[in-house]
Amino acid sequence: MTDNEKRIEQALEQKDWSEIKIKDSWQIFKIMAEFVEGFETLARIGPCVSIFGSARTLPDNASYKLAEDIAYKLSLHGFGIITGGGPGIMEAGNKGARLANGKSVGLNIDLPFEQQANPYIDMDKLINFDYFFVRKLMFTKYAQGYVVLPGGFGTMDELFEALTLIQTGKIARFPIVLVDKSYWGGLLDWINKTMQKSTNNIGDKDLELIQVVDTADEAVAAITEFYNKYSIKPNF
Repeated sequence: MTDNEKRIEQALEQKDWSEIKIKDSWQIFKIMAEFVEGFETLARIGPCVSIFGSARTLPDNASYKLAEDIAYKLSLHGFGIITGGGPGIMEAGNKGARLANGKSVGLNIDLPFEQQANPYIDMDKLINFDYFFVRKLMFTKYAQGYVVLPGGFGTMDELFEALTLIQTGKIARFPIVLVDKSYWGGLLDWINKTMQKSTNNIGDKDLELIQVVDTADEAVAAITEFYNKYSIKPNF
C-alpha cells in the first residue's frame, strides 16, 4: 500500500472527507491523461469497426472462428479492427486483423484478475485503461460500426450504450450488427414484444438500429453496404 493509499484509508476511518475530496480532484488529471492518450492514438488510425464478445470464448469455439473471419474480411475492406484487447472474441478479432495485415487495435482494461493483452494487437495501437467509461468512449468515438458476438454483461453494456447514444442523437448513426441469431433471438423477441409493443418504451425506428446475421459475409456486408449509402465521418 502506498503512502497516499494509507492516508486515504486513514481518512475513511476518521471520516475526514476533505482528504477524500482532494483525492477526487487529483483523479481528474489521470482521467484526462487517458483521454489524451486515446484521442492521440486512435485519431491517426482511420475508419475502424469495434468487435465485441465474451473474453471466455475459447479458440475451438465457433464464435471465435466467426469473429476471426469477420475481422479478416473487414480488414481487407480497409477497416481497422478495435477490440477490448483481451482473450476470447477480442483475441479472435485482433487475430483476424493481423492475418489480413490490417490495423489491429486493443483497448485493454486493468482488472482485478489482471486481463492480459492478447498477442495479435499492433504494439503502437495498444492502450491500457483504468477507467471503463474512458475506454467505452474510445470504442464509440472511433468506430464506424459495431459487430457484437455472444458475450456477457460487458458485451451487453457496450451494445446498449451505443444504441442509447444513437437513439438520443449524441453520436452519428452507424451499423450495429449482432452475430448469431440463435444467441440473440430471445433478447430481440423481448425487446420487440415487451419493450416496444407492450409498453411502448422504445419506438418502431429504434428497432431499425440493429441487424442480426449468422455468417461472416453477412456481417461484413451489413457494414460495407451502409457505407455504400453514407459517407464515413467522425461520430462525435
